[in-house]
Amino acid sequence: MITTIQLNENVKKALDRIKSGKETYEQVIINLMKQVEEQKRKDEALLIEGCREMYKDMIEINKEWEATDASVDWEW
Repeated sequence: MITTIQLNENVKKALDRIKSGKETYEQVIINLMKQVEEQKRKDEALLIEGCREMYKDMIEINKEWEATDASVDWEW
């Protein structure tokens, strides 16, 4: 089923600038959607990697504080 959508002239011009060759507006939009999804996956992977690195740092800091805690007599 084909559905028509209305586009403002500035949107149409922007899509025309993105088009390559005889690419249709539908193909341009589909490619943009794919790029957005791929960027979301990359961002999520980067976020996960960043959390893993922070976790490693937190473990190291915790170990340092455990060593300090063990060497201090906390009773006054």
